[in-house]
Amino acid sequence: MNSNSAAQKPRETDAFRQHAREKDKTAAAIANRKSQIADEAARPRETLSGLIERVTFFNEENGFAVLKVKVKGHREEVAVVGTAPSVNAGEWLTAEGQWTRDRQFGLQFRAEMMASAAPTTREGIEKYLGSGLIKGIGPVYAKKMVERFGEKVLDIIETCSARLEELDGIGPKRRQVIKAAWAEQKTIRDIMIFLHSNGVGASRAVRIYKTYGENAIAEVRANPYRLARDIPGIGFRTADQIAQKLGIPRDSILRACAGLEHVLFEASNQGHSAMPVERLKEQTQALLGLEPPIIDSALERTTSDRHVVKETLAGEALAFLPALKRAEENVANRIKSLCAAAPSFPPIDFEKAVQWCQQRTGKTLAPSQQAALKQALTSRALILTGGPGVGKTTLVDAILRILRAKKVRCLLCAPTGRAAKRLSEATRMEAKTIHRLLEVEPGRSGFLRNETNPLECDLLIVDETSMVDLPLMSSLLRALPSTAGLLLVGDVDQLPSVGPGMVLRNLIDSRIIPVVRLTEVFRQAAHSRIITNAHRINEGLMPELGAENGASDFYFISREQPDRIADTLIQVVTRRIPDKFRLNPILDIQVLCPMNRGPLGVHALNARLQETLNPVRAGEPMVEKFGVQFRPRDKVIQTENNYDKGVFNGDIGQIVRVDTLEHEAAVQFDHREVIYGFGELDELALAYALTIHKSQGSEFPAVVIPLATQHYLLLQRNLIYTAVTRGKRLVVLIGQEKALRIAVGNDRTEQRISGLPARLGSA
Repeated sequence: MNSNSAAQKPRETDAFRQHAREKDKTAAAIANRKSQIADEAARPRETLSGLIERVTFFNEENGFAVLKVKVKGHREEVAVVGTAPSVNAGEWLTAEGQWTRDRQFGLQFRAEMMASAAPTTREGIEKYLGSGLIKGIGPVYAKKMVERFGEKVLDIIETCSARLEELDGIGPKRRQVIKAAWAEQKTIRDIMIFLHSNGVGASRAVRIYKTYGENAIAEVRANPYRLARDIPGIGFRTADQIAQKLGIPRDSILRACAGLEHVLFEASNQGHSAMPVERLKEQTQALLGLEPPIIDSALERTTSDRHVVKETLAGEALAFLPALKRAEENVANRIKSLCAAAPSFPPIDFEKAVQWCQQRTGKTLAPSQQAALKQALTSRALILTGGPGVGKTTLVDAILRILRAKKVRCLLCAPTGRAAKRLSEATRMEAKTIHRLLEVEPGRSGFLRNETNPLECDLLIVDETSMVDLPLMSSLLRALPSTAGLLLVGDVDQLPSVGPGMVLRNLIDSRIIPVVRLTEVFRQAAHSRIITNAHRINEGLMPELGAENGASDFYFISREQPDRIADTLIQVVTRRIPDKFRLNPILDIQVLCPMNRGPLGVHALNARLQETLNPVRAGEPMVEKFGVQFRPRDKVIQTENNYDKGVFNGDIGQIVRVDTLEHEAAVQFDHREVIYGFGELDELALAYALTIHKSQGSEFPAVVIPLATQHYLLLQRNLIYTAVTRGKRLVVLIGQEKALRIAVGNDRTEQRISGLPARLGSA
């Protein structure tokens, strides 16, 4: 024992000495860095000025810029690093700061203050105009314009733009585009400087200009909290930051009113259509740090102005955004009216109708389907629900055949383009998205079809109703003729709508509308492991996982570590599925994630999949906006309703081109091309990976789902059930079996605050 200790002692001493040496090195490095910082602080600030040759990097969110500047007295371009609201090649830069030597990038001028001005030299003006700053002018036209007009070209664009038509290739149309773009750019630059001076990134300046026009700065100064309500991507905290900089007191009634509306708006984003009044006040107080009397006064002000509405339902005081309260009242009143009315279809001999239908289709209707068919033909309103493979589509087809033979006018719709296309293929009838059926009103967030201009039908069939939110259902019912019938088809066990409300579940629970629930899985569907496993999951049973290999349409690949799960997922999407199943990895395979953040979230996987499936190609135009690179061939998803463009939240498309001259990107949605200005790209997100919520109503040839216990808060049965039922030909789960067991065992459903159940009269 002693000899062992003696042998061990020198090793311990050596280790101790090594540790001491490392400690001394670290201390020396720290001391050296402190000395360096002290030297830099003591060094006097210098002034530098010159022509910006190129913008190497610019972050619109915080203004951080890396520039290459031509400075008098320096043979080579100088690297300047600092922050500015806006910088462009060709501008004249003035900067104050110090010279530093970066270990990686060498000598740099680190600016504490930077200001840029419009160029005055021919060289600067040509670079400035050719930088892509002005829509309609690229390097070729910039050179022509400077050669023709010299240093006066900027004045000519602004004051006598007609002279631009003296140049070949510039006619009246292009000249007007250039003049308008120049005026717009000047206003946007002013907005950028205003935002930057108030501590906010300038990435939303274009959107602010488009919303408020030339009076944008005056509008924001008057009430900066408008930004949170009107501008996507600017939240309450950012608006509050601007308000504080502008001198609006923290305890002002304006701030308290804006806080109340913000809390209600955030609740609607989480699916609620109302909030208990006391909870609303508590959350607003916590957000703003204000005393209760100020919050009470703000609530009185907002209710007096009708920006917030209070109502007591089922003994509870609730607060609503006015539009959501109106939507609830409309849905409840119209459903009650429908259910109280007699069926409007012509007399039908049911036995003969069933026999005729079966002869025409060659399909025998099961007893459960015949019972459902009879109910559909004798009800003014009906809900048809059930999981995959239970014959909902067959039943809808039978209803349509019989009623159309009786000259009943039928219209079909679904929430998404993919769901409408699927319904159309199954019934051989035209099916539209709900938005297109209701006919979007140009320039407004509303529809042309309503009470005064109803739909022309005797029966309206709505598929995938589980994902129809409260405002959209209200608009649909407003447009339903008073004499027409309504058939709502959907799977109530799927996730509720992304937007506010749980309309389908509320209607079923109310028991005032007849409900048919199909449960029998038919033989053809029973051969699909996707369908059988979806039903097992819905019943709280683990899916049959089987082996990784072998012929199947459902696979589980076991991986324990998150990085291994992510690596395997990339291999499966980019190589293994395309090789084995001959599917396009961008267009046919959809990754569905439980959440947005983390190494297995949408953001991280989108970045990896974009780099693997659609890497940067030399010389190909692309654009980086709002922290995302958009490249031709990228799969993208629309993240908000745009009534002017006719694209809606959840629509999936593919970028077909990026035009840096016109500042536009073109996206193909189904058979329609939609143009986005670069300032509008915050409406799009990469869609190689989506949240499971965002996939509702869509069906994909193949879906790949990562699962790990780090998703614990979102591991719910209806989440996994919804994800699995999105796969048409193939479903692949990759991850931890423990996480799958947690999800299958967790049958708690999301609770959403709403006044609709009370309005419908449900228990």
